[in-house]
Amino acid sequence: MKIFTAAQIRACDAYTIQASAIHSEELMERAAGKCVTWIKEHLPKDTLFVVLCGTGNNGGDGLAITRQLYQCGYGVKAFLLRFSKELSPDCQSNLQRLQNIGKDLVSIVSPDTFITDIPPNIIIIDAILGTGLSRPTEGWIATFINHINQLQNKKIAIDIPSGLPADVIPDKDAAILKVQDTLSFQFYKRSFLHPESGMFAGKIHILDIGLDQTFIHATNTQYKTIDAGDIMAIYRPRDPFTHKGTYGSVLLIGGSYGKMGAITLSAKSALRAGAGLVTALIPGSGYHILQTAVAEVMCRTSGEHVIEKIEEWEKMNAIGIGPGMGTDNKAAHALAMFIDQCRQPVVIDADALNLLAKQPDLLAKLPKGSVLTPHPKEFTRLFGENTNSMIQIDHARIQAMRYNINIVLKGHHTAVITPEGECWYNMTGNPGMATGGAGDVLTGIITGLIGQGYEPQDAAIFGVYLHGLAGDLAAKELSQEAMIAGDIIDYLGKAFLTLI
Repeated sequence: MKIFTAAQIRACDAYTIQASAIHSEELMERAAGKCVTWIKEHLPKDTLFVVLCGTGNNGGDGLAITRQLYQCGYGVKAFLLRFSKELSPDCQSNLQRLQNIGKDLVSIVSPDTFITDIPPNIIIIDAILGTGLSRPTEGWIATFINHINQLQNKKIAIDIPSGLPADVIPDKDAAILKVQDTLSFQFYKRSFLHPESGMFAGKIHILDIGLDQTFIHATNTQYKTIDAGDIMAIYRPRDPFTHKGTYGSVLLIGGSYGKMGAITLSAKSALRAGAGLVTALIPGSGYHILQTAVAEVMCRTSGEHVIEKIEEWEKMNAIGIGPGMGTDNKAAHALAMFIDQCRQPVVIDADALNLLAKQPDLLAKLPKGSVLTPHPKEFTRLFGENTNSMIQIDHARIQAMRYNINIVLKGHHTAVITPEGECWYNMTGNPGMATGGAGDVLTGIITGLIGQGYEPQDAAIFGVYLHGLAGDLAAKELSQEAMIAGDIIDYLGKAFLTLI
């Protein structure tokens, strides 16, 4: 799904109105109807609502929702905050329509006035400020928002929480309404997908309000979410007339004394991702560990550091390096030699990333299409500090284009950055995956997919989706608290079954 800026969304609204030959108020009525449908599906008929409305089109949405909820038999009242002397035309029209039904259904809240007597069982619907916000809230509205945040009532935002910008991370002290659910029209906003701002929006529900598909398909954006349709376009079901050689030979390099678990998880997950043959190049001290833990993996042993070239390199369809390999000077030298000799795209994770950060000149030597899988702190070591996670994403886009690599920036919504500068936010996964070894599993999955012939970019997108989905399936049965990295591997099979 494409992620549009606030300006692009306004343009899409305008195009839809013109192309469909409808009035803007009709589009607002449609959007309000989708919100009311969601409310009817999720909340009982005896629920009571207070709808806080601004003077712009978001307020118009709120007034239309108030009218439709009332007509559906819900107990509801709107409060119109007059922070502007003029109402938008559609807001004014919906105010008149609501007052025509019953003047007691809406009250006007004058500047410097506050609502202090909302019982805790009443749900507050936020329609004060929408995506047209161009600067941080201030004065009375900022104080009003902060006051509402102190109330214990459940809160639902219409399109976007009031005070939250759509396209940037807000200031730390910005007044933003914090809600439990956001009913977002047609698209995710980028601010929903970052920890500093997404915490205000709660659970996101995308409501299709019928915006023009011609405009959506024709309008370019570098930011997208990964959805099931994208994955089905990448996924290649198996041909019955194939054998293990069809699905590639994978080499995973890593491990050190006390850290053999990392490379063991990577090797096992590469197999579970469908690789035909998996070889692990490990130090001799880990031979018995890996052969015992994963009987299906072949082992090659080396000395203290495990990156000496072996003749099978040229035969391998994919190579992943880093899990558990250590970060001392000898390991750094070995990694430099490896990068000098490797000519095919490689998946680089964990200790190999930190070694790469100590030798930044090696970045220019990385094979084209390689996949780096840093978490935010590893990214900072590689490429420097950023003031927030959204700027870090855009910095990653620059580095991916500069070095012609893929960057998988891990987080709650892991972002896959391609050499063309596209950013794909992953929507699967959960906090239970914040556990040691989960990143090693992802390394194995992506390497295993590349080994089967998926292009590195597609393998990264497919890999993070599968990784997160397997984590979701594991959490559903085991809980987020009890989940460990090995559970993600164990549920990869069920994740693949969702694609059939």
